[in-house]
Amino acid sequence: MYGFRIVDKLQKIDVDIQKEQLRYHKKRVMVSKEFTFDAAHHLHNYEGKCKNLHGHTYKVIFGLSGFVDERGLMMDFGDIKDIWKNEIEVFLDHRYLNETLPPMNTTAENMVVWIYEKMTEALSQDERQKQYHGVRVEFVRLFETPTSYAEARREWMEVE
Repeated sequence: MYGFRIVDKLQKIDVDIQKEQLRYHKKRVMVSKEFTFDAAHHLHNYEGKCKNLHGHTYKVIFGLSGFVDERGLMMDFGDIKDIWKNEIEVFLDHRYLNETLPPMNTTAENMVVWIYEKMTEALSQDERQKQYHGVRVEFVRLFETPTSYAEARREWMEVE
């Protein structure tokens, strides 16, 4: 059986590990972060329950890839959260989506592409490109219910 163990000696930079050892590799890696938001919408030109005003607790999952910096860090999860909170979620959370999104039918299929575009736009800013070493959106997955989602992938978004 494994028991709780207190570390004998806390590793120290420049003593137990050198700064040039922090980056283990130079490969592209992907990090992922998920968020939820609550919103109301209705669908146009649709026969079924969703033609009526209703709401969902949506879940969004981002997959972002890039290269690690000298610390071995590709992108801080807190920075992804800041982009989400300040540049995307403000249009979605506790909103009537038919009003706050560009003119579109507010299907998961349309919304996931809009969210993908917003994150791509946020990451393409010059200062972020310099800071995050080739970061790009690999995928966005938008769950409308716990078992139903739409997905946008980079390889699909870059071709017509």
